[in-house]
Amino acid sequence: MDTTQLLKGVLDVAVLAVVAQEDGYGYDVVRRLRAAGLEDVGDASVYGTLRRLYAGGSLTSYVVPSDEGPHRKYYGITPMGRDELDAQRQTWAGFADTMTALLAEPDTNSKDSTVTLVRTMTGSEGTR
Repeated sequence: MDTTQLLKGVLDVAVLAVVAQEDGYGYDVVRRLRAAGLEDVGDASVYGTLRRLYAGGSLTSYVVPSDEGPHRKYYGITPMGRDELDAQRQTWAGFADTMTALLAEPDTNSKDSTVTLVRTMTGSEGTR
């Protein structure tokens, strides 16, 4: 499966999660995302995401002098960014549960498998 489109949909929350763990400069965030398993993440995509999240108020930035080249611009998460990350964690958990149910092997011995799937997807306890 080509994960390019999936990555585009989750890059904001992935960057917020990485920066919430520890402030970081652009390439450091790229490196940490790749180390976490997002090997195909592009440098330009991450830099653009950092700028967009900063412009939207989810990240703050500060400059740290470097003895080995130009100063580095570090990003940290703001309270608004933490709120956004918390909301996205809840959204992701529900979405992941739904996809897990959709992709699960059907239980052909259960007459209720379709009802269970629909309930999982809608969060409904409705009637049979």
